[in-house]
Amino acid sequence: MDSEPSDEPTPFLALKILVAGGFGVGKTTFVGTVSEIRPLNTEELLTEASRTDDRLDGIEDKRTTTVALDFGRITFGDDLALYLFGTPGQDRFWFMWDELAGGALGAVVLADTRRLRDCFPAVDYFERRRLPFVVAVNCFDGARDYSALEVATALDLDPGTPVVLCDARDRESGKEVLITLIELAGNFDVPDAPVVRAEPV
Repeated sequence: MDSEPSDEPTPFLALKILVAGGFGVGKTTFVGTVSEIRPLNTEELLTEASRTDDRLDGIEDKRTTTVALDFGRITFGDDLALYLFGTPGQDRFWFMWDELAGGALGAVVLADTRRLRDCFPAVDYFERRRLPFVVAVNCFDGARDYSALEVATALDLDPGTPVVLCDARDRESGKEVLITLIELAGNFDVPDAPVVRAEPV
């Protein structure tokens, strides 16, 4: 029996991805570099008052910070879009994470080896919620190089949590991080896995 081609369009799949990590690790840069649309960001100038709360060790030239979220989109073919939500990095904005995490397929935790301890809260957050995540080490110029295994050991990651080296300023590098996350999430055993089906934007 010959099968006739279907006139039904392929369903469009939209997946929500979080981009998290410590203050000044490159989340806004990552979202903006990978996004095919002009990213939405909520960057504000750092004030003198915030400098007492926000450690600038290793990022002394930082002038702005995300106060709500970053948003970008990347599509693959005609039937898949990733919606990227960058979280704010400072402790005082963590109350927003639960709202941003709702319906997310997984997360990218950006890490800076000069301030590795700053990504512990994000790692803990996603491990406790059993949300698949990858650690993407943003390789800053002048920072000491560490292997993925050294970073995984230092962070005491659960077995199977990928660590990838990346450059948040490079689109192809960012896409490789996202592909690693999607592959991980596809194999992750989570009841009622959060997948959002939507019409193309």
